[in-house]
Amino acid sequence: MDVIPAIDLLDGRCVRLYQGDYAQSEVFHDDPVLVAQEWVAQGATRLHLVDLDGAKAGHVVNGDVIEAIARSVSIPVEVGGGLRDRQSVAEVLGLGVRWAILGTVAVENPDLVAQLCQEFPGQIIVGIDARNGKVATRGWLETSEVDAIPLAQQMADLGAAAIIYTDIHRDGTLQGPNREALRELANAIAIPVIASGGISSTSDLMGLMALEPMGVTGAIVGRALYTGALSLRDAVRAVGQGRWQDVPPDLGFSTFA
Repeated sequence: MDVIPAIDLLDGRCVRLYQGDYAQSEVFHDDPVLVAQEWVAQGATRLHLVDLDGAKAGHVVNGDVIEAIARSVSIPVEVGGGLRDRQSVAEVLGLGVRWAILGTVAVENPDLVAQLCQEFPGQIIVGIDARNGKVATRGWLETSEVDAIPLAQQMADLGAAAIIYTDIHRDGTLQGPNREALRELANAIAIPVIASGGISSTSDLMGLMALEPMGVTGAIVGRALYTGALSLRDAVRAVGQGRWQDVPPDLGFSTFA
């Protein structure tokens, strides 16, 4: 299982939101590139970037920062936030990004998702962010009447490489992931599921590893890493992934916490 550090970008800085609320943002670092390099030094094998400004605007906003991160690290990067047309997807993939994450268009324009999956095979991930099982869109500012599992099944059929599932009520709360929802989703589709929201401890990660045979292949971790509640080194060790053995023990999280 991959432990995937999240880097959320707002006004060019690394922040975290609470339950997706832009009014409850906390700045953790002014230099997201340095943050990305720190996570690589700590053993990360993949990074998750969210363009929060882009999610609100409906197009790529933090492109310069995204490109700087993608070009400065040797591990693959996935990016979401505001990717609602072909131009935006092509733009972000052209920045050196491995995967583009689609959210709102999965609900509003599934035909476009199908086209993009054909044009960029293996590079399209669909993010399903849910409140009480209903899919939220437009930077979590709106909640649709679409149920998460049928949408995931449709996206898998269209050719999505994976599904990132976020329980918005857990995001930024450090209360643990919604394992039951993840179990139901993973059992309903045949493509990988990446867990997001509320992961705060190695115990949470070990619990998710029990779902790995069902298809839960990764866990995105945000606030817990930045506050120091969870050490990435310990997280990588816990899942037996990455190169934690080579990371000097004195590389801590004082930069962020």
